Amino acid sequence: MHNKTVAELARELESGRTSSVELTQQFLDRIKNEDSKYNSFITVTEEQALADAKAADQQRSAGNATPWTGIPFAHKDIFCTNGVRTTCGSRMLENFAPPYDATVTENFRKAGAVCLGKTNMDEFAMGSSNESSHFGPVTNPWGAGNDQKRVPGGSSGGSAAAVAAHLVPAATATDTGGSIRQPAALCGITGLKPTYGRVSRYGMIAFASSLDQGGTMARTAEDNALMLNVMAGFDPKDSTSIDREVPDYTATLNEPLKGLRIGLPREYFSDQLTPAMEAQIRAAIREYEKLGATVKDVSLPNANLAIAAYYVIAPAEASANLSRFDGVRYGYRCENPKDLMDLYTRTRAEGFGTEVKRRILVGTYALSHGYYDAYYLKAQKVRRLIQQDFANAFKDVDVLMSPVTPSPAFVQGEKTNDPVTMYLEDIFTIAVNLAGLPAMSVPAGFMDGLPVGLQIIGDHFAEARLLNAAHQFQQVTDWHQREPH
Repeated sequence: MHNKTVAELARELESGRTSSVELTQQFLDRIKNEDSKYNSFITVTEEQALADAKAADQQRSAGNATPWTGIPFAHKDIFCTNGVRTTCGSRMLENFAPPYDATVTENFRKAGAVCLGKTNMDEFAMGSSNESSHFGPVTNPWGAGNDQKRVPGGSSGGSAAAVAAHLVPAATATDTGGSIRQPAALCGITGLKPTYGRVSRYGMIAFASSLDQGGTMARTAEDNALMLNVMAGFDPKDSTSIDREVPDYTATLNEPLKGLRIGLPREYFSDQLTPAMEAQIRAAIREYEKLGATVKDVSLPNANLAIAAYYVIAPAEASANLSRFDGVRYGYRCENPKDLMDLYTRTRAEGFGTEVKRRILVGTYALSHGYYDAYYLKAQKVRRLIQQDFANAFKDVDVLMSPVTPSPAFVQGEKTNDPVTMYLEDIFTIAVNLAGLPAMSVPAGFMDGLPVGLQIIGDHFAEARLLNAAHQFQQVTDWHQREPH
């Protein structure tokens, strides 16, 4: 059963060939037996999961089932779960058990899904390799048995590794600068970052509020569509949530791609891309041409400024958001502080990891008097230019396609001492977040035996089109069916 997709498991449950309790137990056993190799979970909620599975079976027998009733999955440990610890991968929240559910958590609960636990992540979602977690690094299932273990990508590396290793059929994730698409690409699974405001951020612990977006991870585009059907929608508790009708994302999966106009951004097929990676991406695009799509070059002239703008805006927002972790109200508190200032400084020094402290310092500097106009304000102006570049491109094409990462998964420890090189791992993903657009990563080949991801970018609220394009590609390729060895 653990090799089946969400859609297949739903059919198994509907037919009565298996029960949610049996399914849930099988996945819990896999986590117990296999996850020591990957460290993809921070918390496993075995007792609660089995109770929820039993309730789901009763609901199904009473004829009240949804497509998700009884389906096991996992939450990234950034979504608040009532009474279940939510750590955000940090010592600061190591023992924090929220008194409420995030909207995404509540939506899955109402749909009857069974949460198996909370997945590991870069601390406060800051990282591109899942090596900054207080609970230890996550290992990519691809090559996990080798001497040189690979990173799964970050910050949603725990979710990506758990799905790739078949410990769960699907998992929630978040994307601030590429944190769904990059791990999905490095782990050989399918991931979707929706339009900013499409999925509620209420109860999703904030890193950079104007960039963070909850999204989906599973093995197929169809499963991502099923997840988005549950997650998307207006939420009055989130001031950035968009009040817009939510379509059935599975309804258009099988529409033909004849006439689809694909744009290839010149700036993403440059010297930063290795020839081998480019060859894999162009081979995937040729498959789209066989399906009836047309391809043309487009330009995003300000794309080269995206990383510089992002690493001013995101740390500035992180500096403001993380100021609430001061040792006073909740979370970690240092022992025996001498006075209030000692409480603040020691709590933050001991509670935050290196990468989080680095970004708080950068962000505080960018927002300080005398530098706000020079850095933060200018970065926001650049952001507007990047948004306009995408708007101009979508006048001529329906979707954009590009690589997700410059190279496949790198070795653990290879880039931890070089933050700038690490930040460049997100070179093809960050502009999408600055513009608030939806984008996907779809398995599209292998390089040196490691997965390669194709990025598909759409205009605002074009998730259905992206899922359709990804699904049709997966009908004629089997990259998404390959398993780690």
